[in-house]
Amino acid sequence: MATHQNKIIIITAPSGSGKTSITRHLMSVFPQLAFSVSAATRPARGNERNGVDYYFISVNNFKEKIQRNEFVEWEMVYEGKYYGTLKSEMDRIWHKNQVPILDIDVKGAIHVQQQYPQQTLSIFIQPPSVDELKKRLEGRGTETSESLAARVNKASYEISFRDHFNKVIINDELGRACKEAEEVVGKFLNAEF
Repeated sequence: MATHQNKIIIITAPSGSGKTSITRHLMSVFPQLAFSVSAATRPARGNERNGVDYYFISVNNFKEKIQRNEFVEWEMVYEGKYYGTLKSEMDRIWHKNQVPILDIDVKGAIHVQQQYPQQTLSIFIQPPSVDELKKRLEGRGTETSESLAARVNKASYEISFRDHFNKVIINDELGRACKEAEEVVGKFLNAEF
């Protein structure tokens, strides 16, 4: 019987690549996974709930937590908008004998891997092309032309880090990408350390 103690799964990708959809699929297949709720300084959107989708905190509170070394990783992802993974969130999940699954940005994913190299499975979800990614982001209808350009430029940069991760999955068809992620995660969860 494999132990889940202190294993970590990271799903990372440029915005719009499908990482959240793949993360949700994996959580529906593997009951031992628990979503690691990130901290964020941005306001909640739509039906987002504090403590479920994110821990919504003020910039000052976030900076205090940085000073107290309470984050596994944190980034100022966009100007004035901080996101991070709290150590207390990882501990909360491990204490329930579950495996945290982190849906985080590329830089944050690299930081977590560096801190937990032996116990982390990292999966990079790559869009079939930057043009396809741009179409997906436009299809959301949530971007201004400026924010769309910023996300597309950032995506091109983030794709350059793909070789830093254990597995790269090209999401040209969501069902196939979910199945591929499922196979990789299943092997990792069943492996002994």
